[in-house]
Amino acid sequence: MKNFFRLSFLLYILIMCNGYTFAQQESNTARLLRTRAYGSLVYPSYARSIEWMPDGEHYIQVEQNENAKMEIVTYTAKGDNRTVLIPAEQLMTDKASGRQLAVGDFSFSEGLDKMLIFTNTRKVWRYHTRGDYWVLDRKSGVLHQLGKGLPESSLMFAKFSPDASKVAYVSKNNIYVEDLQTKTYKAITTDGNDTIVNGTFDWVYEEEFDCRDGFRWSGDSKFIAYWQSNTSGTGWFDIINNVDSLYPTVQHFPYPKAGTTNSAVKIGYVSANGGSTTWLPIPGDERNNYLPRMEFIPGTNQLFIQQMDRPQHTNKVWTATIGKNDLQNIFEDSDEAWVETNNQVKWLRGNKYFTWMSERDGWRHLYRVSADGKQMSLITKGNFDVIQQVGLDEKSGYVYFIASPDNATQRYLYRAKLFGNGKCELVSDANLKGQHSYNMSPTCTWAVHTFSNAQTFPQTDMQSFPSGKTVKVLVDNSKAQQEFDEMGLQAKEFVKVKSGELMLDAWMIKPFNFDASKKYPVIIDVYGEPANATVQDVWSSSAWHQYLASLGYIIVSIENRGAAAPRGREWRKCIYGEVGTFASEDQAQGILDMARQFPFIDSERIGITGWSGGGSQTLNCMFRYPKVFKTGIAVAFVADQRLYDTIYQERYMNTPQNNPEGYKNGSPINWAKGLEGNLLLIHGTGDDNVHYQNCEMLVNKLIEEGKIFYQVSYPMRSHSISEGAGTTQHLRKTMENFWLKHLPAGGM
Repeated sequence: MKNFFRLSFLLYILIMCNGYTFAQQESNTARLLRTRAYGSLVYPSYARSIEWMPDGEHYIQVEQNENAKMEIVTYTAKGDNRTVLIPAEQLMTDKASGRQLAVGDFSFSEGLDKMLIFTNTRKVWRYHTRGDYWVLDRKSGVLHQLGKGLPESSLMFAKFSPDASKVAYVSKNNIYVEDLQTKTYKAITTDGNDTIVNGTFDWVYEEEFDCRDGFRWSGDSKFIAYWQSNTSGTGWFDIINNVDSLYPTVQHFPYPKAGTTNSAVKIGYVSANGGSTTWLPIPGDERNNYLPRMEFIPGTNQLFIQQMDRPQHTNKVWTATIGKNDLQNIFEDSDEAWVETNNQVKWLRGNKYFTWMSERDGWRHLYRVSADGKQMSLITKGNFDVIQQVGLDEKSGYVYFIASPDNATQRYLYRAKLFGNGKCELVSDANLKGQHSYNMSPTCTWAVHTFSNAQTFPQTDMQSFPSGKTVKVLVDNSKAQQEFDEMGLQAKEFVKVKSGELMLDAWMIKPFNFDASKKYPVIIDVYGEPANATVQDVWSSSAWHQYLASLGYIIVSIENRGAAAPRGREWRKCIYGEVGTFASEDQAQGILDMARQFPFIDSERIGITGWSGGGSQTLNCMFRYPKVFKTGIAVAFVADQRLYDTIYQERYMNTPQNNPEGYKNGSPINWAKGLEGNLLLIHGTGDDNVHYQNCEMLVNKLIEEGKIFYQVSYPMRSHSISEGAGTTQHLRKTMENFWLKHLPAGGM
């Protein structure tokens, strides 16, 4: 396959790129091939690999020593002072043989005296959250495995009690507490089974609320508060595995589809020594309300709980104290469309105030709320969205956050006073146009800063705050940048297009050896749903777009209404109840406007492709606007919105019972009779997220309508279609062949 690809690619280059000498083409091709067009443009990454220490002056990394053994080291933020925190010997389970633990993750007790090591990990759906845990006593050097006698690689979410005397963890849907002095453990819940889930979550909470770790230690180390999910009564989905054994096996798991019965979820607390659980009497049906967030207020035994109603119009905040009957609804946020969970609640002035993100004034802003919920004041103010909070320095009185008031494709660091007038101050270098990200220390005195844009490889440095000045360069990627520049690849060009009177952001990549006097085919890469944004001025490691451009295509992405761009509440939420309709309209109108602006776009050769929600929008565009979109590739798509899960689909559409017309209009399966062009359907049969059922139902409908189409199914591949030898290469080659056959490449 590799040699075939190399020869084929050379042939494409020779045919498509007129005006270059053979020697020039061979050089550019060789460089492009090194980027692995079916993979990524690889560059060093720094910001993701460090963890700050509590003092805010040091950070931790896992490194190999001169003997190729792993050790954990610290560096000073200023300068390059390196100290070995955990030597290789302390990570050895057998010093005689030199056998080490493979460190998947780690954490420290509050005083750094003890270390938790996560190893021998296993994937649960998308992430490695199951495995074995070991505790290292740094003073004695003793390494002790937790949960001996429990099944191998069955422990989840282990964490120290605040006083570091115990560790709690989940195994087989029950919570255990282990005493580090006696090295004995005890199950403090015992009713966990296939349908009762303690201390972790069912599929839909994990996927849509990002809930995994399902228990919390109280401030005095005496209690554990936890979630319990009862999945009985929820619809269970079966995935049939036909490829791994002589007879099929079935993966059977609870998956509530839109409008159906949810798990019953509640919160309670239990003594760390065991005993009965006290369940909090939070009002509302446990199956028709959500409890997506729960934390102890810092240093206390008081819980701070967020509760959403099923349509996710309202987020109520409840407080409750361990051992007291004082459940109170202190605060409420609401929206006619939907509200979001608050993931970055921070407490101020000895727990007298907390921070809260809300869109109640039409923009996503940070607020300061009194502990009783009676007072609410803007911390940030203006006609812009706060994208992310990255640091809070209560000592100096500032909060740091990401925003982009003037260009929705870019990202910059700002700060505002926690008790000020709402004025916001730009911290990032305004001359560096693109996206800035920050891994800020707990004290907000330092940050690992990464900058990139669509033409610039990520550059990472250490910055000092509040000045934001660079004190040392961590990764400059100059060599990678030079190699990229020498390839002669086309940079993304950002443009504006119209859908009616609405202005949309878009980008395009022109073909190699572009000739403006010719007309070129277009491939639109779409997502289009509220969970993501594709038009961003940031470096992309994907070589796929560049490879397609090298074949003679203009690659385009258009940001339609409803996408997660920082353009205000109305932009994002105007699609409420109508997901799929506005997106396809904006994609159609947008590309036609782009063709009017740029005569080199061939409006008779427009293709579109997308994955997941983007696959759904590809189908809607192909079916609803067949005169515009002539060829499409839809990957891992939702064909009928009723087939997707409750939390995601109902957040944007309400239930099918309350919004039948919206579900009908937004689901591509109901428009299948409109297909006129060339369509390729791609799906993994093992997709636990967007089930293969979507593909089969759409295929059935297309057959009923007498439509000719193409289909490739990947046996037991998940939503990412990445498992198994050769899968990614086969997938990309399949897509490439389809484009070349049905959407002729090159300028005409």
